[in-house]
Amino acid sequence: MSAATIEFRRQASGTAALDMNKIRADFPILSRRVHGLPLVYLDNAATTQKPKAVIGAITEYYTSTNANIHRGVHLLSESATEAHESARKTVQRFLNAGDSAEIVFVRGATEGINLVAATYGRTHVRAGDEILITAMEHHSNIVPWQMLCEEKGARLRVAPISDDGELLLDEFAALLNSRTRLVAVTHVSNVLGTVNPVARLIEMAHRWNVPVLIDGSQAVPHCAVDVRALDCDFYAFSGHKIYGPTGIGVLYGKRELLDSMPPYQGGGDMIRSVTFEKTIYNQLPYKFEAGTPDIAGAIGLGAALDYVTAIGLDAIANHEHDLLVYATGALQSVPGLRIIGTAKEKSSALSFVIEGIHPHDIGTVLDREGIAVRTGHHCAQPLMQRFGIPATARASLALYNTTSEIDALIAGIHKLKEIFV
Repeated sequence: MSAATIEFRRQASGTAALDMNKIRADFPILSRRVHGLPLVYLDNAATTQKPKAVIGAITEYYTSTNANIHRGVHLLSESATEAHESARKTVQRFLNAGDSAEIVFVRGATEGINLVAATYGRTHVRAGDEILITAMEHHSNIVPWQMLCEEKGARLRVAPISDDGELLLDEFAALLNSRTRLVAVTHVSNVLGTVNPVARLIEMAHRWNVPVLIDGSQAVPHCAVDVRALDCDFYAFSGHKIYGPTGIGVLYGKRELLDSMPPYQGGGDMIRSVTFEKTIYNQLPYKFEAGTPDIAGAIGLGAALDYVTAIGLDAIANHEHDLLVYATGALQSVPGLRIIGTAKEKSSALSFVIEGIHPHDIGTVLDREGIAVRTGHHCAQPLMQRFGIPATARASLALYNTTSEIDALIAGIHKLKEIFV
């Protein structure tokens, strides 16, 4: 697979349209009513809803297989271990990783990034070194590096973005140098929807022999990701962003890097043997999975990845692209409304402000219309400061959203303008 196929470009092939009635029927929560009105769920960048396949997989585990894994010799333990490790192989296939040992289960992208900062970072970063991020990062891809830099006496460098919300590539390139020890960038901005040219960024960093961590939380629900084609060194994402459970996520790392990194936490299952004099650590990936894992979460995540794979990521991307174009045009037609983030390459997030109306008021009024959007700084306060605003309202799209739901959003916005303007 070429690197170009990883970028968010709509496929020109004749991918079949999604059967929206069938897909929406897969998600039980979409049938509920909010304040007496049909739920319009447009908060998918915060978390996605869960299909019956995921709910069923979790229920099946707890009702027929529940046991701790890896150490048991009884049937339930062996069955649970098989289901857990099968989910790891599902993730491996989904990311096209070369080895299931390169897939570490974590609580989410946040823990995955912290793991890299605490292990690779503490091992390789020294006083005077630099870590490079971008101005559009989520707090989860800012704070761990700030903490590491403060501990080591290193410097955090920030690549700037344009008024459209696009990364300024020349400035990014200029910040790479012999002191750079790690690059950590988001694949897709959770606020702007900007899709970064991560394959190009990785190539640029590798010219300086600098490893790259990609925060893929907002990317994996919307396109195919091939970590080997990208040649990224680390890739992290959260299960709940891709129709899976909360509390489970993935850190992919190249095997040679993971092998060289010290354990993240100590405890059970991350060891091969323990004496009071010395501990020998377990092999990958168990070296980084101390304690009883979220077994049901991993199984649910595997079911979620199987679900989107069966639908087809190209078909999902095409549907969401059409919906994004429709929603962008509809929002732009509202007087006094300004979209924050107008990059040429965008995914399914639309942040906006409305003149004279606080974003929290937007969210509150829309909720009374049954419409769920996110309001606030979206865990990206430095990005808000870059655009000179305290907060935005954000509508974010998923495979089960429809144009009629966008129409409901626009009708709700017009209603709130009548109240506040």
